[in-house]
Amino acid sequence: MTLPLLTLVDRWQAHPHHFWLRGETPEAGVRFDEKMGKWDVYGYQDSLSVFNDPVTFSSDTKRLYDSESVNQHKEGNLIQLDEPEHRRLRTLVSSAFTPNTVADLEPRIHGLAHDLLEEVRGRDTFELMNEFAYPLPVIVIAELLGVPPSDRHLFKEWVTVMLESSAQVSLVDRGASAEDDSRSLLEKWLPMFDYIREHVVERRRKPRADLLSRLVRAEVDGSRLSDDEVVTFAVLLLVGGHVTTTMLVGSAVLCMDTHPEWAERVRADRSLVPGAMEEALRLFTPFPAAGRSTTVDTEIGGVPIGRDQMVNLWLGAANRDPHQFPDPHRYDPTRPQQSHLSFGRGIHFCLGAPLARLEGRIAMNMLLDRFPVLRTDPDNPPAFVASPDVTGARTLPLLVA
Repeated sequence: MTLPLLTLVDRWQAHPHHFWLRGETPEAGVRFDEKMGKWDVYGYQDSLSVFNDPVTFSSDTKRLYDSESVNQHKEGNLIQLDEPEHRRLRTLVSSAFTPNTVADLEPRIHGLAHDLLEEVRGRDTFELMNEFAYPLPVIVIAELLGVPPSDRHLFKEWVTVMLESSAQVSLVDRGASAEDDSRSLLEKWLPMFDYIREHVVERRRKPRADLLSRLVRAEVDGSRLSDDEVVTFAVLLLVGGHVTTTMLVGSAVLCMDTHPEWAERVRADRSLVPGAMEEALRLFTPFPAAGRSTTVDTEIGGVPIGRDQMVNLWLGAANRDPHQFPDPHRYDPTRPQQSHLSFGRGIHFCLGAPLARLEGRIAMNMLLDRFPVLRTDPDNPPAFVASPDVTGARTLPLLVA
């Protein structure tokens, strides 16, 4: 059954840039966006080749912008770093996301999921995203960092600024209005950076048994991370550490709601849960684009691209490339898994992927255990995130009885 997802995304207010959600295909695999001054790449193999060549395709895209606001908070931004700085910082935090460390979190995640669902016990309906899919992973990542999970309402306010922003920074329009837009968005984020900075300063005075303390104490090649590096890295973890899981849980429920035949099979055979989650990641890629900048004259898919050019890899489209995925718009939890690009590939493969998968699996199993029915409300449909940078539900009212 392919039609439900393709026909419902407009009702869910999916972003118009996400054409792949509607079953559309690009006219060309690689094209230049003259308005934005960027190259768009849509194919799976082309995207994979870029991921696997971090020398030609640098992760530092901010260097292309002559903008003070765009280049703010660059220190410690793991997404923007190339080797060897990337390896230096990633090594420091990777211990928090080893398979054994993540596995040790399973009882705590189970307990949190149980407590959150206890709060909606006895109700016929609840709003999945804000009452379960958001608080579960944000509490986990907050506890890892060592910031108070009770402040999650603040994190949500700051992240909502990102999720509701539709601003795209052009490499062509570099006028005062564009800089004003960038500065205005940055100012909305500053409270989050100030909040984390207070905790970083406090950890330098009084370390604890948390990730922030390990970061401020860690030494690499005889030097310690600066406060700016720790703050930016912690903000990145706090945001990226929960958005993927939040979107994943909502998208998995939507996939099974629109494919009741699969919902029945997954309920009956929980070994299908991991595959159900991977298909949700593929069909609704939480972060649907990844940026790179060229360091030399090169080519992608036979198209020449010059040095110092911005390249947007549209992973949402690549994950529905028919050359890689037969019948790409079909939801099939038995499809060979983990070949999608939702977590990236290569040296920048998502550090938190094992944790996101664990959280998603626990969340889905517990939802299926608790509720005999998980259906969207026809009178109150889901609403997707308004930003082109994120794919998934912002609100998802569920009927559970």
